[in-house]
Amino acid sequence: MNKTLTKVALRYRALYLDINREEINMTSEATAPVMAFVARLKENGFCVSEELLHALNAVSANVLAEITECINEVMGVDLNWAPLVKGWDVPTGESSIDHLITWVANVFDFKDAGMKGTTMPCGHFIPEGTFPIERYNGCPFCGTQFKTADFVYKGQGSKLKELRLFTEKDMQNVFASLLSSATPLDGTQKDSLEILLQQYSLPVDTEISMKETAMLVIKLLVAQDKADEAAKLLKTPTDVLRYLWYEKTGYVQIIEPKTLVAHARKLYSHIWGPLDRGADAAAEMKKKLMLKYDRKACLRVAKWMNGLPMSAHQAAENMNPKRGMWVRMIRALRLGEYSRKKEMEHLAKILDVFYKQEYSTWQGRVDKARLDNDADQTLALLKERPGLFARCLFATMLRFGSDKVLTAFNEIADKMPARLLLSLGNAAENYFDAKTTRVARPITGVTHRIEANKLLALYDEDTLKKMAADVNALYRCSMERRFAAQKTEAKSIYIDPMLYNIPVSVGDRATTVQDTSCALMGTRFPVEGDAVRLFLQWGKGLHAQHLDMDLSCRIALPEGKIAECAFFNLKCVGAKHSGDIRSIPEMVGTAEYVELSLPELEAAGAKYATFTCNAYSCGSLSPNLVVGWMDSANPMTISEETGVAYDPSCVQHMVRISEGNLAKGLVFGVLDVAKREIIWLEMPFTAQTLRGADSASIEALLNKLEAKLSVGELLDMKAKAQNLVAAETADEADEAYTYEWALNPADVTKLLYM
Repeated sequence: MNKTLTKVALRYRALYLDINREEINMTSEATAPVMAFVARLKENGFCVSEELLHALNAVSANVLAEITECINEVMGVDLNWAPLVKGWDVPTGESSIDHLITWVANVFDFKDAGMKGTTMPCGHFIPEGTFPIERYNGCPFCGTQFKTADFVYKGQGSKLKELRLFTEKDMQNVFASLLSSATPLDGTQKDSLEILLQQYSLPVDTEISMKETAMLVIKLLVAQDKADEAAKLLKTPTDVLRYLWYEKTGYVQIIEPKTLVAHARKLYSHIWGPLDRGADAAAEMKKKLMLKYDRKACLRVAKWMNGLPMSAHQAAENMNPKRGMWVRMIRALRLGEYSRKKEMEHLAKILDVFYKQEYSTWQGRVDKARLDNDADQTLALLKERPGLFARCLFATMLRFGSDKVLTAFNEIADKMPARLLLSLGNAAENYFDAKTTRVARPITGVTHRIEANKLLALYDEDTLKKMAADVNALYRCSMERRFAAQKTEAKSIYIDPMLYNIPVSVGDRATTVQDTSCALMGTRFPVEGDAVRLFLQWGKGLHAQHLDMDLSCRIALPEGKIAECAFFNLKCVGAKHSGDIRSIPEMVGTAEYVELSLPELEAAGAKYATFTCNAYSCGSLSPNLVVGWMDSANPMTISEETGVAYDPSCVQHMVRISEGNLAKGLVFGVLDVAKREIIWLEMPFTAQTLRGADSASIEALLNKLEAKLSVGELLDMKAKAQNLVAAETADEADEAYTYEWALNPADVTKLLYM
């Protein structure tokens, strides 16, 4: 059994078995090991499809045991889930006065003066009458955990997640769909692709359309000493620079050095001055980004640049936006030296044109025409590059008028990627509303608010609404033309009702890893019970040390009031916190919880509850930190002896922080109290506490997700364009689109390119 493939399959709500699907005996009776295995799955919140149940009979008991071990590892059942407080659903009554008295007692050594109290293993003296230390698993003053737990609750969940069968063919299909994905891969897809690249050979006929995906493949080919094959994926100097920077930093986007240095300074800054390491972190990042290449690497890049299929002037123009980075790269890679060698004439010409700046840039010509208020010249240039035209469409409409610009855009609309058209439709309503806050998420992951375009003030409300409606009509017509042009023999279609709650993943790139499902950002999860339990687990595989991660919740109350449940306020209306742990135990990690009571929130008139996690310690969120929430119609137990409150069967959604994370804080969900729904979103921010999460930005992101076209709506457009009749069930339809199908975002994006 391949454990890595099992982990990938689990992300698609499936189990990988190395068997032939055609050889499954669908009349076989489940064996004793299979029944025991299914019982273990149920304890973790899973059940199996009928096909998978019969398929399990064809594998050995050892394989079943290995799969069980893999699922336990993914669900974290062998980690420490004990929080700081035992039975934390009953508040300890600790207050800031307790902390102040304890601090004074330790600073002035009141223990030697005869004050009664208890000395904790960490050395802190807890005066009698302050913290009820019998209620704690560690030191209530410094947050160091001493007692851990080796169990979790199981089987309390009221809703099981069905697992289906994945064979070798299914896994190969996932591999191919990830390679050919027409949208950027999110954190989960990227991790899955990196795993599968180690397991399978590259398909000969697969076309890799995304530059970021190509970087992962190039890295593998270079490691296998197949630089010539990698050269086929490098079409421009920017592709070469992207790979070099990915190799250097681990990020598939080109993040400039000054940005990484400034971000490091922010990540390691601290509220308390003596702990501020911002300046040191910035210096370390500068040192880390210093370029040094051996001769083999220099020759490889020189050959890549020399073999680029574009003229020297085109190459130099392509290099211009990152000119400063290219100057450093050319020196470090000794490209000037290699350009003087025989058969490197094209490289020499590129460098000559680049350094002499004997080229003009397309963007410069567009900017000049725009400044000259020359609409015809501006639109003529924009039509040369449809993708860039789409990115500045709204601003151009405001500058030169809606009718003229949309007429020009409609001429090239069918030439551009469908994901760009979808992005326009999703964004139009918010962009043309001067009162709506918009958000941008640059590649560092920090979310920023964007002020409305000043040119909106030139138009009245009705005109702006018409502009938004015209954009929507244009992109819908283009999408219908694309669907109508697709050949299909199908006559009927089934669309799962759940797909109308899932937005099409365009423009939202999640960086976290989802090990138990691949939900798209904006997916809504209905709450079944009266309680939602947030959880945070961090420190797996790390030695005991100070590492302070915080789980928090902000509750929006009527009249603009806010309630906060965090380490500084363990109890507020409708919420309870399990205590602030600041130092982790050895290797097994530790946990924090927040429990929300929906009846209490409804009685208080709460609108939203926002879930956040933060790194209070210097640096970003700890790699492999797991955060999510539990929900069940059945009561969920909290241990009075250890405080353990985790049950894998109750987990509705959880995500894991990846190694390349750049965020210090993360908003990972919003509970809509009235609708009893949790919206999964991912909004990174740079702050030590939940107060750094800007409420207006969160609201703007929710509005953005709300405005997005859903997968169900996209399928409705396809059905209309292809005259498909709706079927009642998946079995009755020629084309069936189920929730399980939507678990693979790469398959969903194929709708745009079928």
